[in-house]
Amino acid sequence: MSTSRRSFLQQTGLMAAAMMLPGAVSAFAKDNGLPKKVGIQLYTLRDLLDKNAKETLISVAKIGYREVETYYGYQPGDAGKFWGLTVKELKAILKSLDLVSPSGHYGLNHFLTKGNGKDDELKAQVEYAAELGQKYFVVPALPFPEWDTPPTADYYKFVADQLNKAAEYCKKSGLHVAYHNHFWEFKPLTDAPGTGYDIMLKNTDKSSVFFELDLFWAIKSGFDPVKLFAQAPGRFFALHVKDIDKAKQEVLVSPANADKKAMELLSMASFADVGSGAVDFKRILAKAPAAGVKHLYVEQDRITTEPYQSITNSYNYVKNTLLK
Repeated sequence: MSTSRRSFLQQTGLMAAAMMLPGAVSAFAKDNGLPKKVGIQLYTLRDLLDKNAKETLISVAKIGYREVETYYGYQPGDAGKFWGLTVKELKAILKSLDLVSPSGHYGLNHFLTKGNGKDDELKAQVEYAAELGQKYFVVPALPFPEWDTPPTADYYKFVADQLNKAAEYCKKSGLHVAYHNHFWEFKPLTDAPGTGYDIMLKNTDKSSVFFELDLFWAIKSGFDPVKLFAQAPGRFFALHVKDIDKAKQEVLVSPANADKKAMELLSMASFADVGSGAVDFKRILAKAPAAGVKHLYVEQDRITTEPYQSITNSYNYVKNTLLK
């Protein structure tokens, strides 16, 4: 037998043996382009975080989550702290638990109010995001008064301009800006064809303003996430993986609900653990790589069962079914 043939057979044997080792199959499996880590939007556990943030984060890590998305500015008393923790304290806890926070939600109510537009909130919160090592500064919603204001192209062009300005400022700290949707962005405009979401996609800078698509709210608004992906390939940095109660699948943005206030429509929404509801996640995630998705965050706005069991159920479905 020639030396080269003997060497080839030896290498083949070593490879075959290696394939028998634990984890080897997944290591050699074809990359499907989806994120490898499962994340959670911590708003899901807001009541527990307010009681004991450290213990809550310990439990999140034990379940298997490796990424967390923070939220800040939802309460007047936050004053530079996350659930009573300074940014430095939170960063240390995350590091000790092998958790990372790629993004956070930060309210920009003044900045996105026409006639105000002050950047005081933006500048302060960018510092928090940068110190936490986050890469995406996510605007979670429009200012509260806009939720029920008839949507106009003029206002959404203002929002797009403000997001572009925020992105320029964030670049100095190594951050991108992103926008997270609810349902009001998908209401028909009163002064032009299309929706506010269309305007934001079209009028924001493609290289520095991104989108975090909340699958629940997009679908409940009557929009197909896959079609939204096709409108702006590569610009959806993350998804909120959130399921719809099978018993309550009605679309919220409809003529029948035109006179209902936003808070009433929000209260009509009913959620489910990921994988137990009506959303076809496999179909959506098949198109996620081309959409630019780098992070998957489990979220449930209202949990009616034991919270840790709920997020465990969701984690297991994402990890063992969607990411296989």
